[in-house]
Amino acid sequence: MSDNGEVFASDLRLVLSTAPDSTTASRLARTLVEERLAACVTTLPGARSTFRWEHAIEEADEVVLLIKTTAAAAPALAARIVELHPYAVPEVLALEPVAGVASYLAWIASSVDAPAL
Repeated sequence: MSDNGEVFASDLRLVLSTAPDSTTASRLARTLVEERLAACVTTLPGARSTFRWEHAIEEADEVVLLIKTTAAAAPALAARIVELHPYAVPEVLALEPVAGVASYLAWIASSVDAPAL
């Protein structure tokens, strides 16, 4: 965030994760927003993942989570996902947006509290 309060896309993160079902996805989403680690979590049911796990090719139906947060809160958000998630190795990928509508970027920034270190 600039000195004049302007929020840049580089101040924000889009975190991707998956959940095994809608109940888990909803619980994760609600917790992350309630704890102000995320401004918004969009859940996309109907994903089918193919992956290697313990030397075998696996397939699973999953729910994708698109989590909007700040760069400052992303590490705490990732730690909270790992803590709450039923998977031994949950997907947590933080992407840096290139651009966004200024009012939306500001809303995300104002909706998230960066945890004190």
